[in-house]
Amino acid sequence: MATDYDTPRKTDEELHEESLEELKARRADAQSGQVDIDEEDAAENLELPGADLSGEELTVRVVPKQTDEFTCSKCFLVHHTSQLARGEGAKAVCKDCE
Repeated sequence: MATDYDTPRKTDEELHEESLEELKARRADAQSGQVDIDEEDAAENLELPGADLSGEELTVRVVPKQTDEFTCSKCFLVHHTSQLARGEGAKAVCKDCE
Protein backbone atom coordinates (compact mmCIF):
# COMPACT_ATOMS: atom_id res chain seq x y z
CA MET A 1 0.00 0.00 0.00
CA ALA A 2 1.32 3.42 -0.90
CA THR A 3 1.74 6.09 1.76
CA ASP A 4 1.26 9.76 1.05
CA TYR A 5 3.91 11.55 3.09
CA ASP A 6 2.61 15.00 2.09
CA THR A 7 -0.68 14.69 3.99
CA PRO A 8 -0.85 16.57 7.31
CA ARG A 9 -0.22 14.38 10.32
CA LYS A 10 -2.12 14.52 13.58
CA THR A 11 -0.30 15.82 16.63
CA ASP A 12 -0.12 13.90 19.91
CA GLU A 13 -2.69 16.28 21.38
CA GLU A 14 -5.15 15.57 18.55
CA LEU A 15 -4.65 11.84 18.98
CA HIS A 16 -5.22 12.23 22.74
CA GLU A 17 -8.45 14.20 22.18
CA GLU A 18 -9.62 11.65 19.66
CA SER A 19 -9.10 8.80 22.11
CA LEU A 20 -10.96 10.76 24.82
CA GLU A 21 -13.91 11.15 22.47
CA GLU A 22 -13.87 7.41 21.79
CA LEU A 23 -13.85 6.68 25.53
CA LYS A 24 -16.77 9.04 26.11
CA ALA A 25 -18.71 7.33 23.33
CA ARG A 26 -17.99 3.91 24.84
CA ARG A 27 -19.11 5.11 28.26
CA ALA A 28 -22.38 6.40 26.79
CA ASP A 29 -22.94 3.02 25.13
CA ALA A 30 -22.21 1.20 28.37
CA GLN A 31 -24.67 3.39 30.28
CA SER A 32 -27.50 2.69 27.87
CA GLY A 33 -30.90 1.52 29.08
CA GLN A 34 -29.76 -1.96 30.06
CA VAL A 35 -30.07 -2.73 33.76
CA ASP A 36 -27.86 -5.27 35.49
CA ILE A 37 -29.93 -7.94 37.22
CA ASP A 38 -28.63 -9.32 40.50
CA GLU A 39 -29.02 -13.09 40.16
CA GLU A 40 -29.19 -13.59 43.92
CA ASP A 41 -32.14 -11.20 44.28
CA ALA A 42 -33.87 -12.82 41.33
CA ALA A 43 -33.46 -16.27 42.90
CA GLU A 44 -34.90 -15.10 46.23
CA ASN A 45 -38.06 -13.81 44.57
CA LEU A 46 -38.55 -16.96 42.52
CA GLU A 47 -41.53 -18.97 43.69
CA LEU A 48 -41.96 -22.57 42.64
CA PRO A 49 -45.48 -23.97 42.31
CA GLY A 50 -46.43 -26.18 45.24
CA ALA A 51 -43.31 -25.24 47.20
CA ASP A 52 -44.99 -23.26 49.98
CA LEU A 53 -43.69 -24.97 53.11
CA SER A 54 -44.36 -22.08 55.49
CA GLY A 55 -47.04 -24.04 57.35
CA GLU A 56 -44.92 -27.17 57.74
CA GLU A 57 -43.19 -28.05 60.97
CA LEU A 58 -40.16 -30.31 61.20
CA THR A 59 -39.93 -32.54 64.25
CA VAL A 60 -36.76 -34.44 65.08
CA ARG A 61 -36.27 -36.78 67.99
CA VAL A 62 -32.96 -36.01 69.74
CA VAL A 63 -31.25 -38.97 71.34
CA PRO A 64 -28.45 -38.41 73.88
CA LYS A 65 -24.99 -39.81 73.18
CA GLN A 66 -24.88 -43.51 73.96
CA THR A 67 -22.17 -45.34 75.91
CA ASP A 68 -20.81 -46.90 72.71
CA GLU A 69 -20.44 -43.53 70.97
CA PHE A 70 -17.88 -40.71 71.10
CA THR A 71 -17.65 -37.12 69.90
CA CYS A 72 -14.84 -36.39 67.48
CA SER A 73 -12.61 -33.53 68.67
CA LYS A 74 -12.08 -32.29 65.08
CA CYS A 75 -15.48 -32.48 63.35
CA PHE A 76 -17.58 -32.53 66.56
CA LEU A 77 -19.84 -35.27 65.20
CA VAL A 78 -21.01 -38.20 67.30
CA HIS A 79 -19.71 -41.53 65.93
CA HIS A 80 -19.93 -45.15 66.97
CA THR A 81 -16.80 -46.47 68.70
CA SER A 82 -16.04 -48.56 65.59
CA GLN A 83 -15.14 -45.23 63.90
CA LEU A 84 -12.58 -44.31 66.58
CA ALA A 85 -9.13 -43.80 65.04
CA ARG A 86 -7.15 -42.58 68.05
CA GLY A 87 -7.43 -40.86 71.40
CA GLU A 88 -9.92 -41.02 74.23
CA GLY A 89 -12.48 -38.72 75.76
CA ALA A 90 -12.03 -35.10 74.68
CA LYS A 91 -9.09 -36.05 72.42
CA ALA A 92 -10.92 -38.73 70.42
CA VAL A 93 -10.63 -38.47 66.62
CA CYS A 94 -12.76 -40.32 64.10
CA LYS A 95 -11.40 -42.23 61.08
CA ASP A 96 -12.72 -39.55 58.69
CA CYS A 97 -10.73 -36.77 60.37
CA GLU A 98 -7.48 -38.68 60.86
